[in-house]
Amino acid sequence: MNNQLHQRYLDEVVPALRKEFGYGNPMQVPRLDKIVVNIGLGEALQNAKAMDAAVGDLTIITGQKPIVTRAKRSIAQFRLRTGNAIGLKVTLRGDRMWDFLERLTRLALPRIRDFRGVPSRSFDGRGNYSLGLREQLAFPEIDYDRVDRLRGLEVSIVTSAQTDEESKRLLALLGMPFAS
Repeated sequence: MNNQLHQRYLDEVVPALRKEFGYGNPMQVPRLDKIVVNIGLGEALQNAKAMDAAVGDLTIITGQKPIVTRAKRSIAQFRLRTGNAIGLKVTLRGDRMWDFLERLTRLALPRIRDFRGVPSRSFDGRGNYSLGLREQLAFPEIDYDRVDRLRGLEVSIVTSAQTDEESKRLLALLGMPFAS
């Protein structure tokens, strides 16, 4: 099952990047390694059902069951103990990664109210890009009537690019709507 976006990457993006940055070897061309989607759930400490609802949402959005992330250390002010479940994350690779990126850029982001493009400053200096969404309703798979409460989620796109400039160009060619 080859994805349209992946095919476009191979047919259009790779030659464009090779021409623009002058890569001699096709293996130098930046590519997507993985996409990590995570939800922080501080509320799970008081509300046990929050975790189940978030697991359901994240499974629907990514098509993969999330793993539970736990607190590494105790923080008294937050009433947090080491080992408490405080979040969920999914690591997407291969076809699921391409499918998710296509749904994110073509369906979810345009549905956000007052959307003017994603910030172009959210690179980490090593070619990886992070993006926060305020609500899970941006994804059309989520049924509005069954949502118990709005949860934000963070999407981290990990690329093999060496610099932010290369990574930004890669994502722009793949259809990421950067704010001008």
